[in-house]
Amino acid sequence: MKPPAKPKDIVYNDFVIRFANVNGSGSASANGMFAHAIFRMGVPVTGRNIFPSNIQGLPTWFEVRVNERGHLGRRDGADIVVAMNAETYVQDVDALLPGGYLVFDSSKPMARTLRTRRNDIRHIGIPIANLLVHEFAEPKQRALFKNIVYLGALAELLEIDMDVLKHMVDDQYRGKDALIAPNYHALDIGSTYARDYLGEHLRFRVRPSDQVGNRIIVDGNTSAALGALYGGASVCAWYPITPSTSMAEAFEKYAAQHRKDLQTGQIKAAVVQAEDELSAIGMVIGAGWNGARAFTCTSGPGVSLMNEFLGLAYFAEIPAVLFDIQRAGPSTGMPTRTQQSDVLLSVYASHGDTKHVVLLPSSPKECFDFAADAFDLADRLQTPVLVLSDLDLGMNDHLSEPFEWDANRRYDRGKVLSADDLDRMDQFSRYLDVDGDGIGYRTLPGAHPEKGAFFTRGTSRDEHATYTEAPDAYIRNMERLLVKWDTAKTVVPKAEIDERGNDMGVIYYGSTDAAMGEALELLAEHGIQLDAMRIRAVPFGDEVARFIAAHETLFVVEQNRDGQMRQLLIAELGQHGVGSHSLHSILYYGGLAISAGEIYEQILSWLEERMRESMRPQVLKFS
Repeated sequence: MKPPAKPKDIVYNDFVIRFANVNGSGSASANGMFAHAIFRMGVPVTGRNIFPSNIQGLPTWFEVRVNERGHLGRRDGADIVVAMNAETYVQDVDALLPGGYLVFDSSKPMARTLRTRRNDIRHIGIPIANLLVHEFAEPKQRALFKNIVYLGALAELLEIDMDVLKHMVDDQYRGKDALIAPNYHALDIGSTYARDYLGEHLRFRVRPSDQVGNRIIVDGNTSAALGALYGGASVCAWYPITPSTSMAEAFEKYAAQHRKDLQTGQIKAAVVQAEDELSAIGMVIGAGWNGARAFTCTSGPGVSLMNEFLGLAYFAEIPAVLFDIQRAGPSTGMPTRTQQSDVLLSVYASHGDTKHVVLLPSSPKECFDFAADAFDLADRLQTPVLVLSDLDLGMNDHLSEPFEWDANRRYDRGKVLSADDLDRMDQFSRYLDVDGDGIGYRTLPGAHPEKGAFFTRGTSRDEHATYTEAPDAYIRNMERLLVKWDTAKTVVPKAEIDERGNDMGVIYYGSTDAAMGEALELLAEHGIQLDAMRIRAVPFGDEVARFIAAHETLFVVEQNRDGQMRQLLIAELGQHGVGSHSLHSILYYGGLAISAGEIYEQILSWLEERMRESMRPQVLKFS
């Protein structure tokens, strides 16, 4: 290794480290411990798990970004790579930025072609396998503890507090005390070797900070499950599919903890693993018709299968909540990669003229908040509400503001008539717009022994729920649903807008938020000032149209190939003069989370091209 870094060369709390492992090797626990230890030192951090769609044996990566300023979107390139998978050595070496560090198991000599592939990085060999042979007799133990050994070595090289790591071991293996001592020992093996034989710390270091504040670190699926629980959900019907499965599992766990009758021990929630996605959404709609707050969680392929049932819930006007944790499509696509490619599918799900309310959380806190809000909106609007997260937000740990819940909050059940209400009415007209908001009054089956609705249908009917195919009655019903759509615009979460009088702006949504702040800073450093709007829901409120009208040039940043949000803005706001001329797509859809560098480069390239076009000689034509 080179001589110790000079103080002015040391970089504190700002680096990316990539762990390259084999799926199923037990590395996830150690890599997660690394990220959480830095979090406990008060330093902003996030970890992204990049894993294959098989069960075991293929390459997996865990990428940790540490950034004192809180820029935690994915960053291109790595400063440190821990290369524990021989099959991916070449691409792992190539991922390093100049001046970076390659940490590897030197028990076997590295091939000369690999060692000489890059002369602008530093090689740090640790004979992990050899160190473990003398300390652990069982091969299974040696396979698992190799991950803890490199964790101990990194703690020494990066100046991570070893006491923090050992406290994490205590927490992780509480109740399994026999595992604590060997984990301590493996940490010590790695740190001792690094201290005695490597002789120096890396240029990148970790030091305690106060930049985390009161924030927590949590994944979006867990957050949404808690939000659903607090939002009053009592039915979860689901079918396993990556990357949504962990949400249903989290809801089941928390329901068992917090919905248990203390006297009977009965869990006051139903979690049903259905035989397929069709059954799952059917159960949700049935439960919603009967007055329960019910949801399913799935991904794009599941939403495709649920389309017809979503049309039924839209047309029969039954509350239902669906969480779509998006992944890369179409078809099976890349099941363990992230995208934002279900926007149009979700808003217009089902045949015929349908429009669904869609919420677009960007953080774990919004996953919690929007999950709870979705049930109020579904009841109030008597319609399906879809919450669009994605794999990056849903399955990875992110820094988040702490969750808050108002103990005085009451659920908004919307227009539900009681038996007394029915007795006071001359006639119950289920689909009559009494209040001018497009929302009729409903009853729950059995609310009254003789009055109210006991069944519903997906066929055309009049205001009194009487079957008819009369054109006028059908048109009145469909136009009333558009009035309800306009009502929804006033109650869904408003777009967040940062407007400073610039001619140009950027529009984005969902998990793209993690990279956007840093991208805007990079652009500002080069003299490019942009206003910004983060869309949080569909249908769009009036503020969205006003923002677009106020800017000559707008970049719509999203993680899909076809610019689906741009298409949606043009389709839904065309009557406000929104057209394609002012909206320009900035797209990334490779399956990884979009990076600030990607956004910056594409916007800069677009502006440079327009500048070149403006400087080209104009050809004059004479008639």
